[in-house]
Amino acid sequence: MHSAQKSIANQHGINMTDTLRENSSQPPAVSPTRPEKAKKLLDQYSEFIRNRHYSLRTEQTYVGWVREYILYHNKRHPREMGVGEINDFITYLVNQKNVAASTQNQAISAILYLYRNVLGIQLDEKALIAIRPTKPKRIPTVLSRDEAKMVIAQMDGIYKIMAQLMYGSGLRLMEVLRLRVKDLDFANHQIIIRDGKGENDRVTMFPEVLLKTLRLHLKQVEAQHELDLAQGYGTVYLPYALERKYPNANREFAWQYVFPASDLSIDPIRGVKQRHHLHKSNLQKAVKQAARRAKVNKPVSPHTFRHSFATHLLENGYDIGTVQELFGHKDVKTTMIYTHVLQRGGLAVKSPLDP
Repeated sequence: MHSAQKSIANQHGINMTDTLRENSSQPPAVSPTRPEKAKKLLDQYSEFIRNRHYSLRTEQTYVGWVREYILYHNKRHPREMGVGEINDFITYLVNQKNVAASTQNQAISAILYLYRNVLGIQLDEKALIAIRPTKPKRIPTVLSRDEAKMVIAQMDGIYKIMAQLMYGSGLRLMEVLRLRVKDLDFANHQIIIRDGKGENDRVTMFPEVLLKTLRLHLKQVEAQHELDLAQGYGTVYLPYALERKYPNANREFAWQYVFPASDLSIDPIRGVKQRHHLHKSNLQKAVKQAARRAKVNKPVSPHTFRHSFATHLLENGYDIGTVQELFGHKDVKTTMIYTHVLQRGGLAVKSPLDP
C-alpha cells in the first residue's frame, strides 16, 4: 500500500471493516427467509475490477486509493461527494504528501473508475481536466554496453538470468516475474509475453547466450515442482477462468513460473497454498547492489536494462518500428524517447566544438 494510504488510516484510527456500504442510507434488502447484508462499497469495487481481469496489483492499488479518499473525507459516502472533494483530496496529496504527477493521476483514475463503473455517476469532465496534472517528460537512464555488462557481471544465480532477460529481450520487471515455462520457445528462439501492458501479447527475441542457461534452470524448477506435487501441492495461479476451463492445468509444469518463489504462499483470492513467482523487490535489490559493486554512478533499476535494450538496438541500426514492436508500445511516439539518448549527442547533432 502507498505510504499516504497508511498514514491517513493511522491518523484516523479507523478499522476499515466499517467502510461505508453502498446505498447506506437505505436499509438492507430482506428476503422472506433470512436477512442478507448489502455488500460493502469497497467489496463491490474490488469485485468489479477483478471481473474485468485487472491484475491483483491494480485491484489493490485502486481499492487503496478509494479507501484513502473516503477516509480523508471522514468516511463520507462517495455518492455524497464529487469533483470538489476529489480536488481537495488531490490537493492534499500534492501539498502534504508531495506525490509525483504519475501518482496523482493514478489516484484520480482509481476514484473516477469507481464513479463511472460502480456508482454509475458521470462527473463534470471539464472540471476534472483542471485537476489532472501533466506528467513531465523524463529522459530515461541508459547504461552503456560496458556498464550493462559490468552490472550483470556483479550478479549471480536467478537474478543474473532475470537481468540478462531484461537487457537481452527488453522485458519489463513484471513480465520477467510472470514468465511461464510454456512462454519460452526454445525451438524458434523467441519469448512470448502474455498479457503485457494493456493486456496485449507480443513476441520478442530469445538471447542465444541464455538458451543453455535457461534449460538448466528449468530442470531445477521442474524438480521443485515434482517435489511440491509429491507433498500435495504443486498448483499455480491461472489467469481469468482458465482454472475452470482446464481443471488440471494449474498442476502442469508448462504453466509454472520460470522464476518461482522459494516458499509456498497462500493465494489471497482463493486461499489455496501454492507457489507464486518471486517478489519484485528481490530483483530490485539485487540490481541496485550489483550497480553499487560495479561502481556505476547512475540511478540503476531493473527497468534501466529495458531502456538500454531499446537504445542499443537503435544504435545498431534497427528501425524504430521494429523496436516499437519488440517493446510492445502502442504509439511510436513512446519509443521515440530513445532516439534522444543515443550516443550521438542531443538530437544527433554534432557539437561545433568538436573537430
